[in-house]
Amino acid sequence: MGPLVARFSRAGQRLRKADRAHPWVLDTAVVVLVVLLFCLPDVLHARGGGRDGDEPRHFRLVFTQLPVAGMLAFQAGLVLPLLWRRRRPAVAFGAVAAVYVLQWSLGAALRADVALFIALYSLVLHGRLRQLPWACVVMLGAMALVAVRASVAVTIGDALFFLLSAATAALALGLVVRIRRAQLAGLRDRAARLEIERDQRSRLATAAERARVAREMHDIVGHNLAVIITLADAGAYATAVTPERGREALHLIGDTGRQALGELRRVLGVLREASDGPRDEPELSPQPGLTDIGTLCEGVRTAGMEVAYRTAGDVDSLDSGVQLTIYRIVQEALTNTLKHAGADTRVTLTIVVKETRLTVTVQDTGPAGTSRRDGPANEEGHGLMGMRERAALYGGSLSAGPAGGGWTIEAVLDLTPQDGGAR
Repeated sequence: MGPLVARFSRAGQRLRKADRAHPWVLDTAVVVLVVLLFCLPDVLHARGGGRDGDEPRHFRLVFTQLPVAGMLAFQAGLVLPLLWRRRRPAVAFGAVAAVYVLQWSLGAALRADVALFIALYSLVLHGRLRQLPWACVVMLGAMALVAVRASVAVTIGDALFFLLSAATAALALGLVVRIRRAQLAGLRDRAARLEIERDQRSRLATAAERARVAREMHDIVGHNLAVIITLADAGAYATAVTPERGREALHLIGDTGRQALGELRRVLGVLREASDGPRDEPELSPQPGLTDIGTLCEGVRTAGMEVAYRTAGDVDSLDSGVQLTIYRIVQEALTNTLKHAGADTRVTLTIVVKETRLTVTVQDTGPAGTSRRDGPANEEGHGLMGMRERAALYGGSLSAGPAGGGWTIEAVLDLTPQDGGAR
């Protein structure tokens, strides 16, 4: 049963495609079919004289016998408007109804009268719904005229029952097909919109993931490279004066490079695992938190910068997401200080938790003897943008600017729990 239904479905799709390409073909085929099934028998009976002998006497008395030329004229008036039944359904119905009423006013009965029901079906299917009331009035009047004309042979009630049943069937069939087509069109439109929304969600998720990875890579690479560059400069200067300090700087550069390489491998390993499917398990480690800020400060101190770090409030109760955000903000702030103020500066790092408000302050004294500049006015680098984005994830804000001879970065995070489950 399944393959048969599939074949019919494919055949229907091919027919609809061919009809959209050549709409006149189907309309002409309908007209030809009506001519062969309903017009041709009347013409053959009229020429052969078989109607007078085949029909009962009271039928011959009730209905007017039309000459062949008149019969052909009425048949043409009934059938030819069907060529426009889809493009101009109201015009086609009106033309067929007019010929139908004229024909029955003369008392003539033709098999081609079925064209009126086809025209009504086409009007319901292809026309405007506000045209249906007047079409129903026209049909009722035409059916009443036929019932009165045929009242000698059958009762008016029986005639009206048969004729109105046929008209109701045409009307109902047109409505069913129209509703079904509307439902299918709605489903296709919904499927198309869902596909577009899915693609948009995928692109947004990809963009968000790229931004997240860019922040992580910037924080990891930027911080460690800044430390390495400072150590390399200090080591190059110390080698000529104190070779032992130069060797120590080289060892510190190696340790910092290995740490950066390990973090990069961890990030890239997780990305490869997510995109390529399960392979060899990457070597994972927990995301950094507040306990790692001390190690971060020690790494900066090795580059020659003096860092004073203190906390206040219940910092141990912070969740891992908040701790990672604080760590990355502090990491980027220290990197900027090392890059722009150099190792000859003093940094005060403060993390304060008060009720549902967390404040991170990183303040430096600036380079000795000069003023610090982090870039042109009204211009932000990727570091500040990344810090702002991280703070915004927790409904917070970040401010950065000169303070005294140095620079101050202050991030404020909202620790209010998000109510995502209640509805």
